[in-house]
Amino acid sequence: MNINPVLVLAPIFLTTELLSLALCMVLASLRSSGLPGVRQWLLANMAVVVYLPLLGLRDIIPDFISIVLANGIVALSAACYYAGCAHFLGQPSRWKYLLAGALLQVLAVTYWRYGVNSLPLRVMAISAYGAVVCTATSWLMLRHYTGRRNSVHYRLLTGLSCLFAVAQIARSIYFGMLHPVPTNIMLASGWNVLLLCIGAAIMPALSMAAVLMLHEALQTEAEEAANRDFMTGALSRKHLFATGQQFILQAAATRRPLTLLLIDLDHFKTINDTYGHAAGDEVLRAFADMVGEHLRGRDVLGRLGGEEFAVLLPDASLASAQLVAERLRLRAQQHLVVSSFGECRYSISIGVAGWLGGESFDQLCQRADQALYQAKNSGRNRVHTSQLAPELLPQSA
Repeated sequence: MNINPVLVLAPIFLTTELLSLALCMVLASLRSSGLPGVRQWLLANMAVVVYLPLLGLRDIIPDFISIVLANGIVALSAACYYAGCAHFLGQPSRWKYLLAGALLQVLAVTYWRYGVNSLPLRVMAISAYGAVVCTATSWLMLRHYTGRRNSVHYRLLTGLSCLFAVAQIARSIYFGMLHPVPTNIMLASGWNVLLLCIGAAIMPALSMAAVLMLHEALQTEAEEAANRDFMTGALSRKHLFATGQQFILQAAATRRPLTLLLIDLDHFKTINDTYGHAAGDEVLRAFADMVGEHLRGRDVLGRLGGEEFAVLLPDASLASAQLVAERLRLRAQQHLVVSSFGECRYSISIGVAGWLGGESFDQLCQRADQALYQAKNSGRNRVHTSQLAPELLPQSA
């Protein structure tokens, strides 16, 4: 009984074609997101959509189109996918090496079709290039991925790249063991069908993982936009309060100090009235940048609204926080903001409060706000530290 490989391969190719078409539509819809890598991943899937019909028309159209050209297109597809990953991660695409590898594959396929007609050697050349690109992709992800390292999408793409690299190597070895002219039974064997299924799933599976990473990146951007003040880049009031509650829980668990600075730009209305609101915005941005330069990595700057900011200093004693506050005050006093509106100087007043065990973040903010009020009433451009409120003083026996 003769087994027609077409009957085995047709459902596999049709499924891959439909998946690639669907992914083309998904990726095309993501082009407006502005995320890097989308265009290259879209081109990779478009190449697969073109490649599969050419391969399916074998013995109907010239071999140069169905074998040489088709496999050249699938090599470009793999190159585009790697380039998309590199672009997404902010790394060089290395097109020179990708295109050189694709050209070597095309030359090998051409020779082993017209020089020495050998299907196993052609498959080995194609699989070798695929294995190299999949291995390079997994290595790229492991070295340069800067998103959430525990992200299931990152692990999925890295794991699939490794799996497909191994599958391509296995397919190359399998065909290397076949007779120079494999029979239909060999081509329709369980091992070859399994390896073909895995090979056909490479681009759709990797592209779906890429789409999931794009979705995660968009979600991260949305969260970042919601959690940060759009003008200064400081945390929004809502996210600052949520972060403050987390810091208090950590301080309670570790018995480490936590200090809050409330900062107000002195006479900010005068800056707006004198230079204009655009100038006031420039001053706020310059101030936020200046504060960020003087904070530790774990410190947090937030904007409460208008010209009022807050700084959370975990693991900082009250004495250390006072030194930080005084340093910021002096730096602000010396800070000259230069922009299209001209030159402007400003000063700040700061209220300092250290967290007391059992105190809520709202209570901590109230004490820091009282200290800020006293600093402003004392003439501004100064630091004032909160004293214990009467109800928080230890009770006498």
